Amino acid sequence: MTLEDLAQERVDFRFKGLPPEADGLTVAELAARRLNLFTDGFTTPVLALSAERLEHNLALMETYATRHGLAFAPHGKTSMAPQLFQRQIEHGAWGITLAVPHQVRVAREFGIERIFLANELVDAAALRWLASELAGDPSFRFVCYVDSVRGVELMEAALTAAGASRPVDVVVELGAGEGARTGVRTEAECAAVADAVASATALRLVGVAGYEGEVPQADGDRVRAWLRRLVALAADFDKAGRFTGLDEIVVSAGGSAWFDAVADVFAEIPELSVPVLKLLRSGAYVSHDDGHYRHLTPFNRVPEEGALHPAFRLWAQVVSRPTPEQAFTNAGKRDAAYDLDLPEAQVVRELRSGEVRDASGVTVTGLSDQHGWVRTEPGAGLEVGDWLGMGLSHPCTSFDKWQLIPVVEADGTVVDYVRTFF
Repeated sequence: MTLEDLAQERVDFRFKGLPPEADGLTVAELAARRLNLFTDGFTTPVLALSAERLEHNLALMETYATRHGLAFAPHGKTSMAPQLFQRQIEHGAWGITLAVPHQVRVAREFGIERIFLANELVDAAALRWLASELAGDPSFRFVCYVDSVRGVELMEAALTAAGASRPVDVVVELGAGEGARTGVRTEAECAAVADAVASATALRLVGVAGYEGEVPQADGDRVRAWLRRLVALAADFDKAGRFTGLDEIVVSAGGSAWFDAVADVFAEIPELSVPVLKLLRSGAYVSHDDGHYRHLTPFNRVPEEGALHPAFRLWAQVVSRPTPEQAFTNAGKRDAAYDLDLPEAQVVRELRSGEVRDASGVTVTGLSDQHGWVRTEPGAGLEVGDWLGMGLSHPCTSFDKWQLIPVVEADGTVVDYVRTFF
């Protein structure tokens, strides 16, 4: 499948929020009509992705990675949108990071040539598919974690049984500390996992990696200390001859909260036997948000480097106003991210006048499956039929509720539609 195939997909009942009159049109035909989100039949709730802010965020992270000498493999599990994968690559991304085999299959279906799997892969069926994919495409580069001797043994057995013709490149995952998520806990255990890889014929050790976002009680000092452990592990492995025969050594980290620390510490990587691919994997930047990531983004600490802009807005309609203090919208848990923070009421578009104003005195206090609970203060002026525009917290659980997302310019013109695959 190609991106052009997506453009030729027919619009129908599967896609929330689109005008009923659009049924039967291709996505390309619908985009060519340049409909207005507010006046041309879109139904609520509807999620909109800002065209201008999306482009800003893509360009900013491209500039940041280049400035700091980092390769960039943004985490694709955030959006699972091949159109956005392609735009990230056009903005300089080395490849795409993913988390599970299904996501890898989606990326490969749309021609992504470099994939970093931030997980240990021990599923025999997935490994058989991977062996076939590597054999069929010499240009396909795949790297994944290993974090246990047992995992290495399972990978070796499955790949050998599949008759793998190319070894799978792996990086030893260094855990971020006791109580953290996955990853090898000590350097001695890392060496044991590396020894197991060296004894395998279907695997090749190409570097080290981890995720600094799991450092317990994370702050700048603790995160940088762990990153220096990761760098030292790479240097020790190199000194021990574990990377002999490679063209490059992969050292990878970087979520969306501490990429400034990654840039700082990766700048300290000493000269090794071959060049180092310093691979950053931040993913939430593509849409950013109005909650969790707005507060924790490293750009708050380094404002001279720029600022990400929240690109999502969820529009819902007021469907009930039972008391002067209470209103209900028609967007709930099926439509809005709520795992980190509730949606933030930002603007009201009045049904009577079409005027858009600040949502002063309007607060989202809860979500049911298909309703938003809204508290209103005196003077809020919210009426049944008005549209409420809300900011969202957590990009990953915003994208996954929408299969086809309108990309909207500042004046309301819909210029594209982003297809997701969760």
